[in-house]
Amino acid sequence: MRPRHRHWGANCLGDDRVQFRLWAPSQSAVALALNGRELLMEAVPGGWFETTVDNVPHGTPYLFRLADGMLVPDPASCAQLNEVDGPSLVVDQERYRWHDGGWRGRPWCETVLYELHVGTFTPEGSFRAAIDKLEFLSGLGVTAIELMPVAQFPGRRGWGYDGVLHYAPHNAYGTADDLKALVDAAHALGIMVLLDVVYNHFGPQGNYLGSYAPSFFHPERHTPWGGAIAFDEPAVRRYFIDNALYWIGDFHFDGLRLDATEHMEDSSDRHILEELAGEVRSAFPDREVHLICEDPAHLELLQPDETGRPPYTAVWNHDLHHVLHVIATDEQVGHYAPFAVDRWASLREAITGRILRLSTSGDISYAGPVPPRLQVTFLQNHDQVGNRAFGERLASLADDRLLAALMAMLLLSPQVPMLFMGEEFGEGGSFHFFLDHDAAEPEAMRRSRWQEAQNFSKIAADVSRFDLPDPRALETFERSKLDWPLAADPAASAHAGFVRDLVALRRKHVVPFLSRPETIAATALETAPGVLAIDWSAGEAALRLRANLLDTEEPAPPAPGQTIFATAGVLPATVTLPPFAVLVTIDAGAGTFPNPGRLSRQREERKP
Repeated sequence: MRPRHRHWGANCLGDDRVQFRLWAPSQSAVALALNGRELLMEAVPGGWFETTVDNVPHGTPYLFRLADGMLVPDPASCAQLNEVDGPSLVVDQERYRWHDGGWRGRPWCETVLYELHVGTFTPEGSFRAAIDKLEFLSGLGVTAIELMPVAQFPGRRGWGYDGVLHYAPHNAYGTADDLKALVDAAHALGIMVLLDVVYNHFGPQGNYLGSYAPSFFHPERHTPWGGAIAFDEPAVRRYFIDNALYWIGDFHFDGLRLDATEHMEDSSDRHILEELAGEVRSAFPDREVHLICEDPAHLELLQPDETGRPPYTAVWNHDLHHVLHVIATDEQVGHYAPFAVDRWASLREAITGRILRLSTSGDISYAGPVPPRLQVTFLQNHDQVGNRAFGERLASLADDRLLAALMAMLLLSPQVPMLFMGEEFGEGGSFHFFLDHDAAEPEAMRRSRWQEAQNFSKIAADVSRFDLPDPRALETFERSKLDWPLAADPAASAHAGFVRDLVALRRKHVVPFLSRPETIAATALETAPGVLAIDWSAGEAALRLRANLLDTEEPAPPAPGQTIFATAGVLPATVTLPPFAVLVTIDAGAGTFPNPGRLSRQREERKP
């Protein structure tokens, strides 16, 4: 697949011929600084400047010089020589030789997601090093990994949500070819690769767009992280739509997770999110490409359009995480407070796909429901762990028996489950917020982190903001790396085996249920507080969950059908559940489920 021509940046045209383009509507002149010389770029309608140059090989550094003499990197740089404010590099995307020619992706119903941060996933913290762990994830049953943002951000270490060069893989992790090799290796194992992208703001350091394209940002709107982006500008829309096409086309990503879509305001006739999805679908009609919104601000994007399918594949179900966190930890602060008002009622609403809406006066209402196939659910993720005061994971906060019950619920419910790296073997170490750029003054950073931590964790009275780990300290980053030697520990191996068995049960029973053509409806049955009883029905078929999340024996409604999972001590014929017990049954009704063996054979045919 030949790389697509982009409106922004350096496009390699073949034979070392490169076209350079920059949108700089506030500039009277722009020059290209290349190979020790400067070439005046031609002004073209719409605020663009462009020039085409011969004899520019892969890896050539370049900058743009503005009318006032300021040198700036390419905002659509595909690679940086060093930091975000230094020279950009010409990248010939056709240099890499792909091995995934038969790969077309996987159906969404087969997805078991695994979120990872490249810099802390392995001791080396690189794209290439991550390849070595793919066999482990494949053996676990993971069918998709989701990379936290890899677009170039200031400094060497960070979460990636302050990226400023959205086309350049972060060079601390490796090169563009290294990232492609990771995707290639994952596809060889039948694993999809999704990328977390940030289209709602730019980071605070290394963004020079305001110097030559101030209309890139909306003068009257703001996000929590800076100026809001003016998506009604055609050139701005192209920057982001081309970016989505670039990652999926040039890098063979199987989809994107769009961060904080609620902050992507657009007054255009067609919202940027809708247009982006439409172009992606049109560009890759023969591939299974999945687009995920972080938040449910645009529920209309989950409704079928004129093609009969929703523009977006799924949305993160934060509500279910929040109420399960309240149940597991009894923390009732910040984001969790509304879900602690009536945790059991909130649990029934969240697991059936209804979305909590909190008015400015504190009144609670619900939107939705979102069908289970369109939800991504999780017990923890980078935000919910890393924004805590001390980065604790659930393994160090909750009862092991309760966590086992929650894991069974997560992996055997029809929503698409996501694990956070290390969760599969019970990683108990911390994962912190970290960075190493100098855009914020230290005291302002401490206050910001303190305020954020209070939204995500209960903090002891004798702890102050000065006790929190310093995000800039190297040791904070190092402590966030996975403890892979722990994975070989007998207890960790046993936990990974438990997760592996649950994923196998999901593949055998839940995936065929999800593959049925009928709409799946969720019904919450009446139970005593602490007991959950949900029936998901698709035509005459049903998947039933019964869970006791208390440490006492409790009654539960019966769950007729074939038992696919039962905690030790559960007798399916009875209506009583032991402490922290889970029962899952399935009933094909008058019909039959799709053959999982057939699904697997179809998937094998798509693999190279």
